[in-house]
Amino acid sequence: MDIHPGMTGTAELVVGEEHTAPSIGSGRVHVLATPVMINLIEAASLAAIEDQLPEGTQSLGTLLNVRHIAATPVGMKVRALAEVTAVNGRTVRFAVTVKDEVDLIGDGVHERVVVNVAKFDQRVQNKLVTAPPGRK
Repeated sequence: MDIHPGMTGTAELVVGEEHTAPSIGSGRVHVLATPVMINLIEAASLAAIEDQLPEGTQSLGTLLNVRHIAATPVGMKVRALAEVTAVNGRTVRFAVTVKDEVDLIGDGVHERVVVNVAKFDQRVQNKLVTAPPGRK
């Protein structure tokens, strides 16, 4: 795994009505919803490291500590930047920023852990077997 501090990735979108808080159930104001901003942060983080992951592995988000500090209206472009700041074993830490065409709208820290996809899928399937009766 050739992942090291300084690697960066970006993700962008133009805010549409489908990205607003009322559309996804996270509020009433027609601006970029926080969960959509978080999705953009995860996409930027993936863009930074995905090409460097060994065959049969994938990274999964495990920690988000972000602020959403300014509103972005429908029609404006938003761009997330994720920069690798540390690699500790299978855990990769990112500093993240999100900007629209005018302001810094969000920032924080994101971590992802690299997992073996086959082993991870098996653990998930085992969870179904051990779930209590009557699960929905």
